[in-house]
Amino acid sequence: MKRAFIALLAIAAPVLLLVMDSQAQPQNTGVYAQAIGQANLRADDNIEARLVGEITSGVNYPVLGRSRLYPWLLLGESNTDQPKGWVFETLVVVSGDINRVPFTDYVIDQSASIEPTAGATGRLLTATATKAPPTSTPTVGVYGVSGVVAGEVNIRYGPGIEYPRAGVAYESDRFEVTGYHTQYPWVRIRYPEAAGGQAWIASDLLEISGNIFNTAAISQTRFSLPSFTPTPAAIRASGINGERAQALGSDMQILANDLWNLFLSSRFDPQTSRLGALFLMDLSSGEAFAFGDEYAFSGTSLNKIAILARLYHTLDAPPAIETATDILNTMICSENAATNRLLEVIGGGNAYYGADAVTAFYQALGLTRSFLIAPFTTIGTPPPPPQPLVFPETAADQAKTSPDPSNQLTVVEIGAALANIYQCAYGSGGALGERFGDAISPRECRQMLHIMSNNTVDALLKSGVPADTRVAHKHGWIADTHGNAALFFTPGGDYVMAMMLFQPEWLNFQESLPLFAEASRRVYNHYNPDQPQPAGREWFIPDANSCDYFGDPLVVDLLQARWDD
Repeated sequence: MKRAFIALLAIAAPVLLLVMDSQAQPQNTGVYAQAIGQANLRADDNIEARLVGEITSGVNYPVLGRSRLYPWLLLGESNTDQPKGWVFETLVVVSGDINRVPFTDYVIDQSASIEPTAGATGRLLTATATKAPPTSTPTVGVYGVSGVVAGEVNIRYGPGIEYPRAGVAYESDRFEVTGYHTQYPWVRIRYPEAAGGQAWIASDLLEISGNIFNTAAISQTRFSLPSFTPTPAAIRASGINGERAQALGSDMQILANDLWNLFLSSRFDPQTSRLGALFLMDLSSGEAFAFGDEYAFSGTSLNKIAILARLYHTLDAPPAIETATDILNTMICSENAATNRLLEVIGGGNAYYGADAVTAFYQALGLTRSFLIAPFTTIGTPPPPPQPLVFPETAADQAKTSPDPSNQLTVVEIGAALANIYQCAYGSGGALGERFGDAISPRECRQMLHIMSNNTVDALLKSGVPADTRVAHKHGWIADTHGNAALFFTPGGDYVMAMMLFQPEWLNFQESLPLFAEASRRVYNHYNPDQPQPAGREWFIPDANSCDYFGDPLVVDLLQARWDD
């Protein structure tokens, strides 16, 4: 049932009603809309429809259609005019004559989600989602109006995202509605956990039953806030390899706060089920900070950085041509079959022993919350392990992100792995030199960075810096987790940045990729204030199915040891 939240219009003169066939492809009408801050997009013109994305201020989207009965607008993609999603009208500013926009019942395909592939357009994958019915029906109070939460939402002390959070509500939670704001699309609810027993939720995130205009009309724009008990700092100075952290300078602390607020404004918040983590280390001063490092994430393909380092620990000569090809197909194409062959080289013919050796390598560096205990998944039945697998317990939270039990990392430790390679390549040797002696040489460490600098994935953190910046990085993603660890060589200084994002079941790249780029852009501009990057670039992810480095000149680089760049 559609939500009854309709403003009545007094029509003073006859108007021509334009109606669009619900099956017809909507067309550009010359009318555009821009978000007031941030707004959700849905597959249909009601709050029960599946969330298909979001828009933020700064971009004009063509208005392709409007609902006959409800204040919802159908928006198109800004560059193609293809239908993008329905938005609640009060969440956008419209430019142009809205009467030129036809009415439509057009519904966005609710079976599609987007994952990046070759180019910047992505491909459609089947995804399913079901909405559970309300689990309880408490009293709706004196006004007879209640709202059921359509998904996980923040409850705030005032009608706007700038107000502090009073709590978090989850799908199917029901609240008594006690008022509505006359200027903002927010409603007041009864919420005993908040000071004063009242709090606010954005109205488009509720399925409201009853006449909302029977509740209290609230027009004030300033709301007093309760006194808050200080909470532990989310941002922590970090050390690597078990070393003590340096205190952060004021500029680094400002950057850390800025990035933390960026994550929160993008709704990656550890107090909800959707969260992110970030690590940044200045490779000159050693200053480093992180947030979200208490959580273990699925290692995805990022743990291939540790596989690469452990492989060079094993090799006592330049790799054979087959191994060199597997190295490139592992680190650039992210091919799991090639990765497992490298694990076999490390493990003396057994990939499980190779995985154990990677975990031991982590531990020898003082990195005790990251591990790999099994080969990567490939097509076909994997060989059985030589003994029953024992899934390690670490000091990290191994429940919050439902990480892969056999392949895990923390954001600080994957960043530390890159920092160790850099220190080995260009410094005094660092922990790799101290703890592995002659097993890994500076030349080999430079070769590792040369390999990762040739990664053709021009997205994630890399898309936040100028295109000609040298970036040695490894990407990795699965359905619910997206990650990137990168080493940046910039005019203003070299640094390591690692970032992980998680959302239960499915994380949409339309939400994750812009955040990777923007976080990276802000860090780059911190180091290069005289030559800042004005905006994130268009991203590009090559087709992994056609990625193969057999016979590539880069293989010859590895065989002939031409890696001193």
